[in-house]
Amino acid sequence: MPRGGDRAPDGASNLYPILSAVMSTLPTPGTKAASFTLRDTTGAPCGFGRHAEGPAAPATLLFFFKHDCATCDLTAPLVERVHQALSGPGLRVLGVSQDDAALTAAFSERHGLTFPRALDAELLVSEEYGFDAVPALVLVDGDAGVLASFEGFAKTDLEGLVELAAGRCGVAAPAIEREGESLPAMRPGCGSKVHDPDVARRLAARRDARALASRRVRMPALDPFEFLDQQGLTDGLPVVPPTEARVARMLGGTSRPAGDVVAEIPPNLAPATVEKVAINAVMAGCKPEYLPVVIAAVEAACTDAFNLHGVLATTYFVGPLLIVNGPIRHAIGLNTGRNVFGQGTRANLTIGRALQLVVRNVGGGRPGEVDMSTLGQPGKLGACIAENEELSCWEPLHVERGFDRDQSTVTVFAAEAPRAIRDQLSRRAPSLGASMGYSLEAIAHVKLHGMDQALLVVSPEHARTFERDGYTKDDLRARIQEVTARRLRDVLPNDECQKGTGVRALPRDWVGPDGRPTAEALDRPFPKFASADNILIAVAGGTAGKFSAAVGGWASGGLGSKAVTRLIDAPVAP
Repeated sequence: MPRGGDRAPDGASNLYPILSAVMSTLPTPGTKAASFTLRDTTGAPCGFGRHAEGPAAPATLLFFFKHDCATCDLTAPLVERVHQALSGPGLRVLGVSQDDAALTAAFSERHGLTFPRALDAELLVSEEYGFDAVPALVLVDGDAGVLASFEGFAKTDLEGLVELAAGRCGVAAPAIEREGESLPAMRPGCGSKVHDPDVARRLAARRDARALASRRVRMPALDPFEFLDQQGLTDGLPVVPPTEARVARMLGGTSRPAGDVVAEIPPNLAPATVEKVAINAVMAGCKPEYLPVVIAAVEAACTDAFNLHGVLATTYFVGPLLIVNGPIRHAIGLNTGRNVFGQGTRANLTIGRALQLVVRNVGGGRPGEVDMSTLGQPGKLGACIAENEELSCWEPLHVERGFDRDQSTVTVFAAEAPRAIRDQLSRRAPSLGASMGYSLEAIAHVKLHGMDQALLVVSPEHARTFERDGYTKDDLRARIQEVTARRLRDVLPNDECQKGTGVRALPRDWVGPDGRPTAEALDRPFPKFASADNILIAVAGGTAGKFSAAVGGWASGGLGSKAVTRLIDAPVAP
C-alpha cells in the first residue's frame, strides 16, 4: 500500500494513502521489533529474536507475504536475490507467510525461494507488526532494533534497505535489478489478511479475551460437549463451549464493563457479573446482540418481587417466562408470530435458556437440589416470547406497565406451561371474552379463586374480534371477572371436592371472628382473580387460527411471584 503522500492507484480515492499512513503501525527505525516463534512448512519451530535458534545474526530481514498478492510476486524473487548475496556474510532472511503450508509451499516453489518461511496462519504475528499491506519488509539489527521498514513495493526503499543490510554484514550492497530488467518505481501492496472482516473480528475477540477475569478450565482430551456435561454445566442439552474468543465476542454486545455485577443469583446469592452472564449466554447459543436482553432478564428475575428463590424451590412447576417488547424485537429477530412458544427461532430459544443457565451455573439452582419441581415442564429449559405489537388493537404490555412505546423491555413472569383457549365460533367480543374467562378459571384448579397473576396471550385473529367491537383490555378483564364469579360457597372445599379456595384468599371483611366465611359472604360472587389488574394481556402468535393461550402464574399473596419489567439497554451497533 502506498505511503502518505504517494499517488493512489487508478480509481482509488484520494483518502487511500492517508488512511494507509494513519492506520499502519509497522515498526519504524529506532523501535524494537517483537520476537515471535512460529513453525515452518515442515512443522519445525521457526522464529525471530529471542526465539531464534543459533548465533545472533548481524541483521535479519523479515519478509511478510501472502500467496495471492501480485506485489508479493514482484518482491519475492528480489528478496531471494538479497538472501543469496548476503546470507554468506551473515544476513538472516525470514519469510513470514499469511497462508497455510500448502499455499506457502506453492508460492515458494513458484519463485524458487530458499530462505526459511514461517507460517503465520493465525495472523497473530502480522497483527503484532501492525502493517496494512503485504509485502511488508522489516530490517532489524542483532538487538532487534529496527533499521528500516516499508509496505508495498518502492524501488528506492528496497535499495536503501539492502544497502543498510550489506553495511551490517560488512560487504558492498548487491544490485537488486538485473541487466535488462526494469523494475517499477512503486507498486501498492495488497491488503493484509489481518483486515479481512472475519479475521479482524476473531483477532479483536482474542485481544479482549485477555481481559476476562473468569477462571480458565483446561479441557482434557475429551469431546468438549461431553466434558461440559460431566462438569454439570448443562441443562441436559449440549451447550456451546465458552471459549475466551466466544465470550469476548459476546461481551461486544453490551457497553457495560465485564466486571459489573448484574445481580446476586439465588439460591446461593452468588454475584453474576456481566462476564458471567456472557459466558452462560455463549453456552445457551446466543448472539452478542441478544446479551442486553439476557442482562435485563437477570436483573428482573433477581428482584424481591419476582422471588426467584421461591420460583426455584417450589414443588409447583413454574419457570421464568420472558416477554419482550419494543423495537429490539425486530432488531435481534425475535419471533412474535407463528409458533411463538415453540421451536425454530434462535433468539427466543437461546435468550430464555441463557437466563436458566445463569440460575443453574452461577446461582446453583439445579434440579433435584434446590429446584424441587414435582413435574417440571418444557418452559423450565427456557421460555421467551415477544409481543406482536403491530397486530394488537391495544397498548403493548410494556406501555401498560409504565414504559414508552419506543423503549425496549423484558417482563419476567413465573409461568406454567401455556394451555390452549380454542374458540372458532365467537363473532362478538363478549362471547369471546367469556371463552377466555372460562379457560382461565381452570388455572391451577377450577375452585381456586381470588388468584394472583396470570397471563393471557391473545392471538391476532382473536384480537381482531375485540377490535371490531371496540373492546379494551379493561373490558376484557371485567368480562373475565364477570364470567368466573362463583358463589363463594361453590368454590370452598367440601365433601364433593376437598380442594377449593382457602380463607386466606378472601377479603378480610368476608371472614368472621371464628376465622370462617360469614353467612352473608357465602352467597357473594367471588371471581377467579383477586383483582382484574392481575390479568396480564399480550398479543402474540400467527395470523391464522383462532387460538389463544392461558398461562398460569405461581401462588397468591406475599409468598408468590409478581411479574417484573426491566428496561433493556440498547445493543451495541455491530
